[in-house]
This record gives sequence, C-alpha cells and structure tokens, in this order.
Amino acid sequence: MILQVEVKKASRLSNFQIFLNASKRSPDFAKIADDWQATENFCEHFSQHRASGHLPILQGEQNDNPNPAASRAYYRKSKSAATLVVACMRVWQINLQAHLGGGEVYTAFLTRALSKLGVPTTLFVQRDAAFWPGLELARDTELVPVAGADDVVQRLPRERSWLLGHGPLPRQLRATAHLRTAIAHMPPQGREPRAFEGHELVFGVSGWVLGGLRAAHAPAWDEPLYGVADVRGDAAAPLHARPPYDFDERKLRDRVLGVFYPVFFALGGNSRFQRHPGLTLGIVSRLTPIKQFPEQFTLLAPLLAKRGVNLEIFGAGGYASVRDLKRALVPMGGRARFWGHQDNVAAAYAGLDYLMTGLPEKEALGLNVIEAQSRGLPVLAVAAPPFTETVRDGETGYLYRDPRSDGGADFARLMDALLGGKPRPDPRCAREHLERFSFDAFCERVDRAQQSACARLAA
Repeated sequence: MILQVEVKKASRLSNFQIFLNASKRSPDFAKIADDWQATENFCEHFSQHRASGHLPILQGEQNDNPNPAASRAYYRKSKSAATLVVACMRVWQINLQAHLGGGEVYTAFLTRALSKLGVPTTLFVQRDAAFWPGLELARDTELVPVAGADDVVQRLPRERSWLLGHGPLPRQLRATAHLRTAIAHMPPQGREPRAFEGHELVFGVSGWVLGGLRAAHAPAWDEPLYGVADVRGDAAAPLHARPPYDFDERKLRDRVLGVFYPVFFALGGNSRFQRHPGLTLGIVSRLTPIKQFPEQFTLLAPLLAKRGVNLEIFGAGGYASVRDLKRALVPMGGRARFWGHQDNVAAAYAGLDYLMTGLPEKEALGLNVIEAQSRGLPVLAVAAPPFTETVRDGETGYLYRDPRSDGGADFARLMDALLGGKPRPDPRCAREHLERFSFDAFCERVDRAQQSACARLAA
C-alpha cells in the first residue's frame, strides 16, 4: 500500500501541515505522521521546502495496516514536483532450506536492508533448520518456523500482501491472491524453464541469473540484485577441524553416519589449523553439487600436486559430495586438508593466499568471492559468468580458461606464473568494484526493487 505526498506551493499557509485523505478503516495517521518526521529523508524534505512555502499534501487512501510504525519515506523526483512516497507494509519472506548456504546468508542481510528502509519482515523457515538464530537477522524480523508450505498458507494475512520466496515459491503459495515474487538464487540455465510460472516478479542475484530468467520468459526485475560482502569474525582467532559432512536426515545411511561419525572424528583429536609452507589455495564454501568441485579437481589436483601447492577446504557437504571430492584430491595427499564448516570465515580467508571458486555455469553469484575480496584475499576463477561479474582479472584476482576445455593447461600456466613471482593483487585497491557489493549499494538496489513491489501491490 502506498501513501503519496506531492510537494505543492502553499500561498496562504505558513506552517508545515499534512493533510490526510483516509478511509474510516485506516490506522492512526498521527502515529504515521510522527514516524515520517523521524526519518532522515523526511527531515531533509521538510527543511528544503519549509523556507520556500512548499508543503506536502497526502493524496490517496490506505487500507488496514497492522504495523503503522513500519512507515518509511523516499523521494521520487519529476519535472513538475518532488514526490515523497511512504510505503507502509511488511514483507513475508519464505526460505524453507534445511542447510545453511549462501542463500540463507543473503536472506539475513536482506532483512537488514529492508529494515533500514522501514520494511519489516516475517520470515518463514523450516522448523528443523537450527542455524537461523545464529544469523544476524534484522531486529524487527519475526522468525516463524513451519513444517512446510501448507503451514505457511495458514499463517498468511487475509489481505493481499507481499510474498518473497528464496527460490521459486511453493505451489501452494503460487495459488494465492498475494503479490507473488521470488529471488532466483540459482541460474535457470539448464533447469526447468517453468520454475517461476505463477510469479509476478522475480529478482536475479547476478547478470548471469538475470539472463537466464529472461531467456525463460520469467517476469524478471530489470537489474541484478547483487549481494553483500558481509564478513564477520576475528581473522586472528584459531580454527579447529570440524567434521566435513552435512548429514541428510532423510537418508538411512546419513542418519547412521550422523550418530557414529562425530564420535569417530572426536577420537582423532581436535587439530588446530596451521598453514603449510608454500603457495596455499583454499575453498571456503558449502560442498554442494552446484560447485562441481570433484569434476574440477579431477583435472586440477595432479597439476597442484606436481607443483607442491596446498589446498585448504573450509566447508561441509553431503556424504557423496565430500566422498567424490576426496577421491579427486588423492594425488595431492596431505597437501589437501578438510576443516569442515567454520563460522569464523574471516579467519579462514586470512589463512589463504588465494580463494578458489568452483566451475561456473551452475553458480549464481558466489558470495564467498565478494567476501574474500573485501578481506583483501584475491580469487582464482574460471573466466566465465558469473565470475566475470565479480572478479576483475589482474585487480581482484586472476581468471583462467575452463579446465574442461584445455585439460587445465591455462591453469597450470597461471600456477607457474604465481610460483615464479607474479604479483599477488590486493582487491581492496579496486574500491569502485567493491563498492558495488557494499551494504549501502545493496540497500539502494533493494529500495528500487521494493518500490516496484509496492506499485504492483497497490495496483
């Protein structure tokens, strides 16, 4: 719902006033007016126009709003007048993933961006996903654990509201009369092209994803909703080995291993991370199939072993993903080490010379890529989208040809150059590049996106 305030010339009124055209069902507009005046944008607006005799006049009508204190203000300028638009709304986000990954980190900083813009979140999550309280959600986020999509439907408000799925909305939610939107955290290329049928608006997290949405004729938002380089933790703190497996409770094998493997792992001692001498590359990521690490290192591990390069792996994954990656890394012997999932990724980045990405085409953005660069850690990535959006060759890291196309020859040449003294870039010098992934830049993108959602909701 939108309240629009047009700045008009006041010839007879000397004091600042707000005229409210509202229905009888509207909330306490005096409270909303107070909240407007508390916002930085509104104060700026008021100071600019008070002296010249301009005053804002509210035009439009508002439906019931359960949270009038959630008002926010922003400007939209035109040739005829400056317009102050106040969006009084709540967004209902849905993320039913069972495991912590980049999409869940993205969800957390999205709640913070929306909160900064005055839009609180109700976040529906899988009730067995225990990691959410450990993420820094916005303070005004209402976290609602649910059993599944049917449970979500029962908890939604009756009036038309803004639904924002992380990934395609479940079928039950696409059948509702709410504003149905989603964030595409995975590239549509090579996937079901009709995944976003029944949606009114879809946001892609990179240009690569956006291109796939357009090719699939999805109702795509017209700019990438890039994420944030949001790294927390103490870079100097020690890291200790943890199990490399995320066990899937739906599988009998994983349930059995989930009981016995942690005991077996603990008997092996809690080893502390210490760097090996020599060039050290690293993976800081969930070990999921979309990264394609086993296929990548089947080609690259022999080249790294021949040159005495180290590979440190900070991340956990399903049993099959870890098993296959370990097989691919056999040629490296003890130079490839698994440290499991680490909450303190700042310390993980600090222990490396370069971050390694996976193969590109199934990757949506790679939050770890922009996180590493923000910490001064350069990145080695395949020269293909989405990495060509997030890595500047020679400035924030180095790009190399896809090893599937040349057997790793270009990567081998890059390793020889690095071992021969090729300069190690400092990504922090590429300030303009990194600014694209700052929280402030993200808030600006989210603001434009939520304006579009507001307009659709009010239509």
